Amino acid sequence: MPDQGSLLAQPFQRPPAGRIAVWLGLLLLGALTALAGALLQAGWFPGGLLLALTGAAGLFLGGARALNSRAGAVAPAAGWMIAVVLLTAGRPEGDFLFGAGGGSYLFLLGGMALAVICATIGWGRQPVGDGVRLGK
Repeated sequence: MPDQGSLLAQPFQRPPAGRIAVWLGLLLLGALTALAGALLQAGWFPGGLLLALTGAAGLFLGGARALNSRAGAVAPAAGWMIAVVLLTAGRPEGDFLFGAGGGSYLFLLGGMALAVICATIGWGRQPVGDGVRLGK
């Protein structure tokens, strides 16, 4: 097996269609989780907020583990953030989904923090070979 060098030195290849479909599915699941969390956190304030944030963190971390990459956490996080931003916008009739209470802000900021944390600690590619470990 020839030494291919760093992953950054490799030419860019388009991901397989199946992986793109999984990313789109995770994006949609992130949007659905945001909608469910927005309704849940307002319905049962302390417990609903914790349940909504736990569900979002589970989806972000589960996506990272399922795809064994950070992109698995970024896809549902992007769907979650897009849906939350769209849900915070008021309509011309004056309707809105999020109230001006502290629970809504905790849901928004807590979910964004969880998305960043899960995307940061998500599994990245590990180098393979004999020279990648100390002492070998």
